[in-house]
Amino acid sequence: MCGIIGIVGVAPVQDRLIDSLKRLEYRGYDSAGIAAEVDGKLQRRRAPGKLRELEAVLEREPLVATTGIGHTRWATHGAPTERNAHPHIVGRVAVVHNGIIENFAELKAELIAAGRTFQSDTDTEVVAHLLDAELATGLSPLEAFRATLARLRGAFALCILIGGEDEVILAARNGPPLALGYGDGEMYVGSDGLALGPFTNRIAYLEDGDYAILDHKGAQVFDQAGQVADRPIKIVPASAVLMEKGNYRHFMEKEIHDQPEGCQRTIAAYVDTIASTIAVPGEIDFAALERVQIVACGTSYIAGVVGKYLIEQLADLPVDVEIASEFRYRSPALRPRSLVIAMSQSGETADTLAALRYCQERGMQSAAVVNATQSTMARTVDVVWPIHCGPEIGVASTKAFTAQVSVMVAVAIAAAKARGRIDAAEETRLVNVLMGAPRLIAEAIGLEDAIRDIAAEVAKARDVLYLGRGPMSALALEGALKLKEISYIHAEGYAAGELKHGPIALVDDQTPIVILAPFDSYFEKSASNMSEVMARGGQVVFITDTEGAKHAPAGAKVVVTAPSSDPLVSALVMSAPIQLLAYHVAVQKGADVDQPRNLAKSVTVE
Repeated sequence: MCGIIGIVGVAPVQDRLIDSLKRLEYRGYDSAGIAAEVDGKLQRRRAPGKLRELEAVLEREPLVATTGIGHTRWATHGAPTERNAHPHIVGRVAVVHNGIIENFAELKAELIAAGRTFQSDTDTEVVAHLLDAELATGLSPLEAFRATLARLRGAFALCILIGGEDEVILAARNGPPLALGYGDGEMYVGSDGLALGPFTNRIAYLEDGDYAILDHKGAQVFDQAGQVADRPIKIVPASAVLMEKGNYRHFMEKEIHDQPEGCQRTIAAYVDTIASTIAVPGEIDFAALERVQIVACGTSYIAGVVGKYLIEQLADLPVDVEIASEFRYRSPALRPRSLVIAMSQSGETADTLAALRYCQERGMQSAAVVNATQSTMARTVDVVWPIHCGPEIGVASTKAFTAQVSVMVAVAIAAAKARGRIDAAEETRLVNVLMGAPRLIAEAIGLEDAIRDIAAEVAKARDVLYLGRGPMSALALEGALKLKEISYIHAEGYAAGELKHGPIALVDDQTPIVILAPFDSYFEKSASNMSEVMARGGQVVFITDTEGAKHAPAGAKVVVTAPSSDPLVSALVMSAPIQLLAYHVAVQKGADVDQPRNLAKSVTVE
């Protein structure tokens, strides 16, 4: 997860940029750089590796300036080399960037055809060329920036210097967060409040679609429509900066909204974005495996169920998923030519760790899907598959779940490739679908206002049923778990085909029935289940996609239309609506969203 810092200062900025980048090291990075205008010319210093490498460069070649930008890069497009490190400079433009420009290939082809030459393998350099080209037409920096943003598709945060405008910084947010800091004659912009903590406690947060121009007087912020936007300045105590919620009421809400960036960061670690090929780390020979055993608890278990569907469908590799607390006590039949995958956000879940060790003792290869790469679980296994989602504070897991599912999608593609179940063309298609998921997740989060209205009704219920088929049956379990965890309403998730085998007896006009049904191969069956429920007075909340909304049986109490997506990533896209529903129900009921009763973030005892 790249880190961004920018300072419009009255004092030298080189050391302050470096100090801020050090505060962003927790986000992960593999190269770093800073840029400033010196003697009327944009200059930069970059280095692969850790910040100490950049500091060594600056000791030899300092940048003496009062306005500058800095960046720590997590490689996506292009290897972690100096030529690919940020900032990128093209003509009058220096840019640092967090995120992925999805349409960079077509923009790059257009710019090359127009005679422009590229110096890096990154998608970011496209932004610099586009903006430089717009400036060449005579537009002002702000006008040129607005025109450039209109050409970009994807999730991105940008911080930009313009040659000849040495006391101005441009910034924009579309997905990844950006915070503005207000100082005494100085302005700051950073990836989060932590980067700005040494300079100010007066912080404002850009919203999706915002762009801004910063100078010594302050910041002028515009929304996506180009209208002046008033983003409130908050006083953030220095000691609380790391745990700051920004504009959100709760960490859970913030973490739901963090998911487009979080999944983008996860996906970037598992694909070669230049070649559109899969790049799962580790030496697992999927072709030699007879079976995969996934062990996990809670939400991680449900992510494993989604993984089972994907791996079996794509790779034709048998997968078992079991609740870790039950697994070893039933003396399961295990074989050496199997892979155990332990899934745990913390990497310290006691039941999962015990199940993992049980499998290792019986000669199985092992992998861990974890957020904490220095955890006990990560140190125990043969291969670590990090989820890279950053700190998750809310007890009810949200962004860790979608990051885990993102890893399982990548593993499924890798297994299918290794086992000869897909060719190179299909691999490229699947990887491109996966890389487009963060944008679709962001669109799904945009349904929040509609879901808030639904939550007002669901909050009155004593019981709620969630139904789905295929991977959506796993999301039905997750939706019910989230609602139970934070609102204390009894909820159950079922495979919709099981409806007639008992659960239909619970259906009445007081029980909301949440049906998850994108327009996929399961849709007709799910629509039939919906009709069965409505015939018995059930109050259906139908969560589908654009095509599914067209074909939905009439009579649902409400239809929520999420963006259409390939079945490969539908579980990622449909996660946001069920998370938001649970969140807003809990808020309606006045529950302690981030610290629900009786629960802990990490269960480290059996």
